[in-house]
Amino acid sequence: MRAIWKGAISFGLVSIPVKVVSAIGSEHAVKFHQMHRADQGRVRYRKVCELDGEELAAGDIVRGYEAADGRVAVVTDEDLSELPLPTSRSIEVHGFLAGDDVDPIQLGKPYYLTPDTAGTKPYVLMREALRRSGKAAVAKLAMRGHEILALVRVQDDVLVLHQLYWPDEINSTDGVAPTERVTVTDAELDMADTLIDTLGTADLSAFHDDYQAAVEDMVTAKLDGAEPPAAEGGAGGGGAQVIDLMAALRQSVAEAQGARKAVRSAPAPKGSDAKKTVSRSAKATAAAPARKSTAKTAAKSAAKAPAKSTAKSTAKSAAKSTAAGSAKGAAKPAAKSTKSAAKAPAKRPERKTG
Repeated sequence: MRAIWKGAISFGLVSIPVKVVSAIGSEHAVKFHQMHRADQGRVRYRKVCELDGEELAAGDIVRGYEAADGRVAVVTDEDLSELPLPTSRSIEVHGFLAGDDVDPIQLGKPYYLTPDTAGTKPYVLMREALRRSGKAAVAKLAMRGHEILALVRVQDDVLVLHQLYWPDEINSTDGVAPTERVTVTDAELDMADTLIDTLGTADLSAFHDDYQAAVEDMVTAKLDGAEPPAAEGGAGGGGAQVIDLMAALRQSVAEAQGARKAVRSAPAPKGSDAKKTVSRSAKATAAAPARKSTAKTAAKSAAKAPAKSTAKSTAKSAAKSTAAGSAKGAAKPAAKSTKSAAKAPAKRPERKTG
């Protein structure tokens, strides 16, 4: 992999020569071009000087800063490389944090750090010290024209550097949380717990970019002069109002249970193409309850089900879910609960027994 940056990690008096390489490959995207509608010719952009109209080559272009009064300062690569900052040539470690002390909202793009030349032993030393302490290093470095705050942690046998957003770059949550006072009942929470348990633990390695695949299929069909694949129905209306929350939750649980049974009973696919198709189909089926509008279904369920039957079903589900939820809650570490409570919004929904 091509090195993006070369320098050294300053770990106290220990210097660790490293190279920074990207940890992320090409992004999932089908590349489109701007074209002339009439003849499909490519639209090109040319760099032109606004003073004399001359089209410029790359060698004619420099970096500059224009002040409010119109004065211009031309800044070269040499000017930037000679800035009086220790971070211009090194990753300066300033302290350490436990992994749980880093708010995920601050995590940015990841990079791999690989030892350069004779830096293997100090590299392994820092890696094993971080691994044994269970901590990550907080550092600063200058890269690609600006100084970044970074977190250095261990993944497998590699030091990974995460770019961190500066604290003042993160917007406040003021005005984002709901301001309307809402009451959520224990029965509704228990049913939501049941839905969470039914959907189960997500396996991130099983997810695929279905949008990219659909775009590629559509483009291929157009190139071959065929009709693009028809859109699948039943996924619309995601913004519809939920009329009966409990009925919607019960219906979601039922559909999630049905989807899991369908996946378990599906025959084993043959070949890599079949495997991809079944995986996408199963994932789409499992995700369907979350995408489908529940308003219409909830209204039908509420209208058809007698009040007595609904009450009995709700009580039975609540009792079962409460027992499962209690057992699950008891197993959670107290430290995690304390931390979650500390991060909770100031305004919380009232819970009313019923």
